[in-house]
Amino acid sequence: MAPHRLRVGIVFGGQSGEHEVSLAGAASVMAAIDRSRFDVVPIGIAKDGRWLVGGDPMRALSQAAAQLALAEEGAVGETKRELVSRAERAAPSTAIARLESSEGLPAGLRERLDAVLILLHGPRGEDGTVQGLLELAGISYTGAGVLASAVGMDKAAMKAIFRAHGLPIVEHLLVRRHEWKRDPAAIARAVTTDIGFPCFVKPANLGSSVGVGKVKAADDLPAAIDVAARLDRRILVERAVQGREVEVAVLGNDAPMASVPGEVCYAGEWYDYETKYADGHTTLRIPAALSPEKTDEVRALAIRAFQAIDGAGMARVDFFVEPDGRVLVNEINTIPGFTATSAYPRLWEASGIPYPDLIGRLIDLAVEAR
Repeated sequence: MAPHRLRVGIVFGGQSGEHEVSLAGAASVMAAIDRSRFDVVPIGIAKDGRWLVGGDPMRALSQAAAQLALAEEGAVGETKRELVSRAERAAPSTAIARLESSEGLPAGLRERLDAVLILLHGPRGEDGTVQGLLELAGISYTGAGVLASAVGMDKAAMKAIFRAHGLPIVEHLLVRRHEWKRDPAAIARAVTTDIGFPCFVKPANLGSSVGVGKVKAADDLPAAIDVAARLDRRILVERAVQGREVEVAVLGNDAPMASVPGEVCYAGEWYDYETKYADGHTTLRIPAALSPEKTDEVRALAIRAFQAIDGAGMARVDFFVEPDGRVLVNEINTIPGFTATSAYPRLWEASGIPYPDLIGRLIDLAVEAR
């Protein structure tokens, strides 16, 4: 008797600025997933929040995203168009009757799914909202739960928890929008005294460098904070670390394991949206050229960071290694980029887990966690 195939929903798209990144990752997964083990149900979330099931959600969302990207100028618009093109080329088509819902999980879908593979990034996807919806529906899903997802998305909460667990983190200052409006001079003095320049200004609860600015001098600080404050009521100001950027992938539930580390190398001044996602802008060196002792240190810190937020399934932990050898935990990503060429799958490929097997393991971990 043939083994029972799990019916797996793959959720992609979403309402965040990382919509196009999600499409590219989901297309890659749908092309590589083991069809002898899993029946795939593509589930798209449009930028206006509609859920699409059946027909061809990937093509529908790709076409809509391509039209919007045409109107976006500059390097970010060009990168988004490139991501959408990748998704259209990679995704297999589907042909079942379409269900649409503007209120979340379409009616009747729960009974048709054994698990959901979440490939959303940013707000309303990576932040615990979709995870909570699936908890209410009683459906197993990949990755972190509601709490860990919310903490992993919110840089201020993440750093507070990392500090409470004794993890080494970058010096930073939390600025609230109303504080900035009330007394910008006081905030500017605090940044100058406590953080210094250059520094980075970031919305606390967004991803993929959206709204992030590098500030080289005090005169440039107000404009950067104003940009971040339009996107979030809480803003993080961090010291700009001059060091190497190293990443470690984590996989597991109660007994997580860490991959070999990789080093992110790029020619740009900092790791902005275009540098992250456009072809040819970034090189990931695997394994990172670290001593055995430093390799063990970053892998151990990755596990500690994962456990500090009560992670599950998967995460990518990003580090800075300063010239004096000091290691700082930068952040944890509970749903890292997931195309076949993204850092997370490549780190596991180098650690002995091929991409199709990694997808299967994540689904197994989802079922196990439930």
